[in-house]
Amino acid sequence: MIRTQITGIGDPFVLRHGEKYCLYATSAKDGFRCFESDNLTDWKDAGYCYRDSAWGEDCFWAPEVYGRNGKFYMLYTARWKKNHSLRIGLAVADDPKGPFRDVKAGPLFDLGYAAIDATLFLDDDGREYLYFVRDSSENIIDGVHTSVIYGAEIDSLDFSFRSEPVKISAPDCPLERPPECEWCWNEGPALWKHNGRYYLNYSINGYASPDYCVGCAEADSPLGPFVKYRHNPILRRGEVDFSGPGHNAFFTDKNGKLYTSFHIHTHPEAPGGDRRACIAEVRFDEKGEMYFVL
Repeated sequence: MIRTQITGIGDPFVLRHGEKYCLYATSAKDGFRCFESDNLTDWKDAGYCYRDSAWGEDCFWAPEVYGRNGKFYMLYTARWKKNHSLRIGLAVADDPKGPFRDVKAGPLFDLGYAAIDATLFLDDDGREYLYFVRDSSENIIDGVHTSVIYGAEIDSLDFSFRSEPVKISAPDCPLERPPECEWCWNEGPALWKHNGRYYLNYSINGYASPDYCVGCAEADSPLGPFVKYRHNPILRRGEVDFSGPGHNAFFTDKNGKLYTSFHIHTHPEAPGGDRRACIAEVRFDEKGEMYFVL
């Protein structure tokens, strides 16, 4: 496992571009910074890649960048100036280090509720899917603030929904919904396909908790149904000396080896928003179950 020297960030996402890697993260109050490396260990701050939002006022969270049709597209979360509710934005650039500019003067979509943590998955057949979280800030079920993951097929050209979003994962087991909890989370979705199976990683508990962790679920199709591992979480504190590991994303290195990026608390004795990025190899056991090499 690699603990990068980048601190003060969260929700890291790594894009491989040629011989370089770009890392994007929750990293500034008014936008996002980009970090660049050629070895996944030594990172250079390349400065802002996105700021001056056309519609967001704060809470710039969880950027992810994808190369499509000769352009680079950034999905991100921000609070909408219009109603102060969280939404997902889409920005575009000619270079992975930006500058990214919003494709329109508003969120990518508006379903009438707070939405965060968007991620993309491109399947082998060319069909593309977008996953996001209905945020717990505005989703109260039986008195419990609940974050729920949704997914839908999208048009790869304009990112519009080709199908209605469906529920993918919700906090519905004792690990994720302990007795008398007031806030419960399934958030930070990340998708990977291996030997015809679809693997969903998702984060559990609040990001400021030392018990923030990652679970895994498998399915036969990109929209499920997903079955969660009985031995979840697959990434937690206690296995190694860190606190609050979570919000991971997948990428492959120059040699095609699969990795995940995630964050941990910079100061385990004072967990909170000050986090640092980590990188770990991803493997599959003889049963086909995913695990991380820590």
